[in-house]
Amino acid sequence: MSHFERLSAVDAAFLAIEDENVPMHVGAVAVFEAGPLARPEGGIDIERIRRHVESLLVPRYRQRIAWTPVTGHPVWIDDARFNLHYHLRHVCLPAPGDERLLKRLAGHVMALPLDRTKPLWELWVVEGLADGRFAILTKTHHCMIDGVGSAELMVATMSAQAAASERRRPRRWRPRPPPGPLELLAGELRHDVGKGLGVLGAAARSALRPLDGARALSGALRGVGEAFGASLHRASPTLLNLPIGPHRRFDWLRFDLAEVKHVKNRLGGTVNDVVLATVAGALRRFLRGRGEDVARLDFRAMLPVNIRKQEQTGEFGNRVTMMAAPLPLAERDPRRRLAAVIETTRELKASQQSHGVAVIGEIGELGLGALFASLARLTALTRPFNVVVTNVPGPQFRAYLLGAPLVAAYPLVPLYRNQALGIALFSYDGGLFWGLNADWDALPDLHDLVGALHAEFEALRKAATETAPGPRGPRRARKGSP
Repeated sequence: MSHFERLSAVDAAFLAIEDENVPMHVGAVAVFEAGPLARPEGGIDIERIRRHVESLLVPRYRQRIAWTPVTGHPVWIDDARFNLHYHLRHVCLPAPGDERLLKRLAGHVMALPLDRTKPLWELWVVEGLADGRFAILTKTHHCMIDGVGSAELMVATMSAQAAASERRRPRRWRPRPPPGPLELLAGELRHDVGKGLGVLGAAARSALRPLDGARALSGALRGVGEAFGASLHRASPTLLNLPIGPHRRFDWLRFDLAEVKHVKNRLGGTVNDVVLATVAGALRRFLRGRGEDVARLDFRAMLPVNIRKQEQTGEFGNRVTMMAAPLPLAERDPRRRLAAVIETTRELKASQQSHGVAVIGEIGELGLGALFASLARLTALTRPFNVVVTNVPGPQFRAYLLGAPLVAAYPLVPLYRNQALGIALFSYDGGLFWGLNADWDALPDLHDLVGALHAEFEALRKAATETAPGPRGPRRARKGSP
């Protein structure tokens, strides 16, 4: 019996906006101590890793993209020629195996588009790192999973226990026959009819409770208006916003999560507010060094917002919506910069912008997938934001892969056509790990931005040590107080 599953309008949009210079995949560089995976003769036991990955593969990782006739909408079908050896790569860095070489390899791997005739993921096991460590580079198309789902999946492949455990060898996988053109077209028609009936059902429920229906409709319309307004807004042009090329740089840094929380406890806001204030200060420093007049910039960050419900944990597909936040690059004082960020995020949370984006995605399911994809392409070209900043929470305990401890995890977010920098963060085991994905030609000095992030967080941390929290929020510490 054949089987296929239709991609949502949001997932399909990530296929629509991709081209040869703009691969749409999320990923991460995870660094491990070898532990029990070290072989006596040197290197790591790749066969144990391969068996472990094979035992964890869910059906989506054995499926590829097909297209419905007439409508051209993408669907998932089983890949009859699936080969794990193609997707799981094993490489070794040349000596000395330092971070610079690993970053260079990660940039190269993440720059390469995934082959759409195969399941849309790769996993690179990289040995030869200094101190006997190894790394795993994960790379998955954004139409398949979002950043939160990717983090959840990575954690699910590991254990909270140091003792290595082997899974039983999985049963042989048998792909289902591919659907024919008529079957795909019939499935698309069933989907459209089902969505139409769903709309009629919602309308009937609203008729029975007109006040509730009116309130819901009013909120949805207000949200759609705010979302469209944000998507049509043109942020200021900067050196970060130009047509990008096919090559990537990848860099990273780590903050102590306790220090970040100390700053937000002293100065107010959330961990994400501290992150955005640090980004704003670092970009102010970086762009001024490149000759930009930051005082005149309307600089905006696109912030993905997780809308997964508890019962959707571990599901594939995209369960995020977006908000565009202006960043105060003109503000010189780090304390006032954080206060401005806190006020901005408070207003965004009170707005209907993220709800409106979700509603637009639902509208895209009503037989308007092509229209939604066109809107996504238009948004990618009109520069409603200058940079993506996404922060994904992870487990605050040490995780192990077959007994090998995970010591660092640097995430990656894809770039858009006119966006040369993407910033992703992942909190794990007391650390806040930053991954900076950048266009090779636009940001040859990406390391300077890394230095600016360190410097700006240090400025915030210094401001926090000079401030004592009061009963109604942060206040200035008195002279001589501890």
